[in-house]
Amino acid sequence: MSAGRWRAEVARSGVRRSKIFASKQAAKDWAARQEYLILNDDTKPGDVLFRDVLERYANEVSPKKRGERWEVLRLRRFEAEAFAATPVAKLAPQDFAAWRDKRLGEVAPGSVNREMTLLSAVLTVARKEWGLIDANPLSDVRKPTKPPARERLPTSGEIDRMLFVAGEDLTNATARAFHCFRFALETAMRAGEIARLRHEDVTGRVARLHHTKNGHPRDVPLSKAALALIEALPPLDPMFGLEPRQIDALFRKVRDKAGVKGLVFHDSRAYAIVRLSKKLDVLELARMVGHKDLKMLMVYYRVSADELASRLD
Repeated sequence: MSAGRWRAEVARSGVRRSKIFASKQAAKDWAARQEYLILNDDTKPGDVLFRDVLERYANEVSPKKRGERWEVLRLRRFEAEAFAATPVAKLAPQDFAAWRDKRLGEVAPGSVNREMTLLSAVLTVARKEWGLIDANPLSDVRKPTKPPARERLPTSGEIDRMLFVAGEDLTNATARAFHCFRFALETAMRAGEIARLRHEDVTGRVARLHHTKNGHPRDVPLSKAALALIEALPPLDPMFGLEPRQIDALFRKVRDKAGVKGLVFHDSRAYAIVRLSKKLDVLELARMVGHKDLKMLMVYYRVSADELASRLD
C-alpha cells in the first residue's frame, strides 16, 4: 500500500487475482466479491460451504455494523464448527440443534441465544439477498430458555467499602473507574457511554450521548449528584480518561479487594433504573435510559404490592 492506493489480493482454490484501489473499503469490497466468484465458479449456489458463507458475511455485512468486532470474532469461531464444512443448502435443523446442545455445555444460555441470533442473521441474508437457500434451517431450532433477569444490586455498605478501596484521588485511574460506577448509579449510563463522554457533550443538566447501544443519540438528564461527580474530575478528554475495558478491569479489581461478591459494573444500570422508576413515569424513564421496548423496563419495576396499595388512597 502506498499513499492513497490500496492493493487487494485474492488467492482461493488455486486462483490468484490482484487489483489496486483508491480506498481501503473499495479494495475490501472487491476482494470479498472476487472470493465469492471464485468459490462459486461452476457450482450451484447451494453447493457453497457454510464456512464460505460465514466468511462472506464477515467481509460484506459485519463491517457495516457498530458491533463489527464482536461479530467477526464469533463468525471466525463458527468456521471451526462441524456445520461449517456442510454445503449451505444441505444444512438441517438437526445440525444446529446438535451444536446448540454442545454449546450449552460450554457457555451460558444467554450467550447461546446471542450466537444463534447471529447465525440466523447470516442464513437470512444468504436466503434473501444471495439466493443460496430457500429456507432458514435455524427457524425450526428451539432457542434455550432465557435465564431469569439479574436481581443483583449493590448495597450502600458495598458502595462505601468499594469507595474506601478505590480512594478519592481522581488523578488515579482506579479511583476514576469507581467514579464511573458512581456516575452510572446516578445516570443509568453504560460503561462505553461514560467512557466516550466529553465536556462539550454536557450542556447545563443534560449529557448528549452520540453513540449508544441502539445506534441512536440520547439526551440524559443529570441529577445534582451526577453534576457534582463531573465537577470533581480533573481536566481530561474524554471526561473520565478511561477506555471501557479499563473501567471494567479496574472496577473488578476494586470490587474483589473490597470483598464484594457477584457484582458487575453493569449492575449499576439496574440500580439506577430501579431508583429512577420511583421518580419518572414509564415513558420518561424509557427516554432517559434508551429502551425502545417498554416491556424491558418491567424487569426493573420493583415496587411492592404494599407500596402500590398506599398510592391508591
